Amino acid sequence: MTTLPAQQAAAPPLRLLLVLTALVLLAHVWALQAAPAHWAMQAEPSSKPRPFITRTIEIRPASVSAPAPPPPPAARRPSRATASNSQQNTVPTLAIQASTAIESIASPPLLPTEIAPPPTAPAPAPAPEASLPAPEPVQEAPVATASALIIPGSMRLRYAMTGRSKNMDYHANAQLDWRQDGEAYEARMEVSAFGLGSRSMASGGRITGDGLAPTRFLDKSRSERAAHFQPDKGKISFSANTPDAPWQAGAQDRVSVFVQLASLMAGEPAKYPPGSSVSLYTAGPTSADTWTFVVEAEETLQLPAGETRAVKLTRKPQRDYDQTVEVWLAPSLAWLPVRTRITQQNGDFVDQQLRVAE
Repeated sequence: MTTLPAQQAAAPPLRLLLVLTALVLLAHVWALQAAPAHWAMQAEPSSKPRPFITRTIEIRPASVSAPAPPPPPAARRPSRATASNSQQNTVPTLAIQASTAIESIASPPLLPTEIAPPPTAPAPAPAPEASLPAPEPVQEAPVATASALIIPGSMRLRYAMTGRSKNMDYHANAQLDWRQDGEAYEARMEVSAFGLGSRSMASGGRITGDGLAPTRFLDKSRSERAAHFQPDKGKISFSANTPDAPWQAGAQDRVSVFVQLASLMAGEPAKYPPGSSVSLYTAGPTSADTWTFVVEAEETLQLPAGETRAVKLTRKPQRDYDQTVEVWLAPSLAWLPVRTRITQQNGDFVDQQLRVAE
């Protein structure tokens, strides 16, 4: 009787353990069945490509072969900066060239440069395509040619100037600085008068087989105006916003024209007897036209520099408001001008006479 109650007392704990064990097993089975539904992205086979890696490759430019990686932005920025710096450095370069030209005025004189004419080329054979229309000939201003040109050596000429403007007589000083090195030249004419201010005209360019070939002409008084010779574009452009003028072979400006005349006369004086003419296409600060000089007789001048023999050339006015230009070229001074007189239609004039040559 005492044993039965003890077995009955131990039975409930055994049943409780069995129930708990069953519940734990059921919980594990449920968890294992539910797991693939939550872990499907991680349960895919590792052999499939990953979508985010594929997108990264497609962003680059497509190519049959493996493309080289494009240069980073930092590598492209210096090239743009270099191009920008090249454009920004244009003005300083021109300023340096102008400064060099001014300094070259004080360089020692050079010997005259003789330029022989280029050899005559044989006439070209007729084109086989006779049916093609022949190009229209380019009308150019007549330019005197010589068997040889002699470019004057570098020197400085100082002039005494008298003039009349608006019924007022005045006196002034003028100076021509001419410099050349056999390949390039600089010419500068400056006039200054007390109470009237100053005016300068400058020409710069190359020395070629045809003589002087200006590239830029500058006229400066209260304002600055320039003419740019552009043979590659077939034009002469002006900073005054006036229409372009056609460029022509042998074109000169209002400073170089007198040195070109001296070079032609020095090259073959016998070719220019009294009554002959020399025509040069000449540009000013706003336009260009043909200046024709008629050669006159040789004269003896009484100048501040002393008695000088010179040949006179005169440019007659071609239309209203044209100037009459008279220039005397001295053989003893490499045919450079020893006297120049410019007369306006209203009677105003400027007369400059050589005072000293350096």
